[in-house]
Amino acid sequence: MTYRCPGAENIRTPTLATKICPVCGGDIDLFSIDTQGVCEKCGFVAFNDTKTCVKWCKYARECVGDALYEHIMAAETAGSTK
Repeated sequence: MTYRCPGAENIRTPTLATKICPVCGGDIDLFSIDTQGVCEKCGFVAFNDTKTCVKWCKYARECVGDALYEHIMAAETAGSTK
């Protein structure tokens, strides 16, 4: 049996959370691998404050795979340059 880190479960199998827009009360859908989501009504951008182990774990690339690792790290880099 192959060991898989339980902390990365929401990364390997993304979950969906719906938040309420603070501006208009509309829905903002955020998947656990997204860094931000947009309100369906007014376009307000909400940021996903979920911290992920991919940012710091030395086994992250092995655990979640190359494509997802690159996606998350690219989004993190883009967010830190603002």
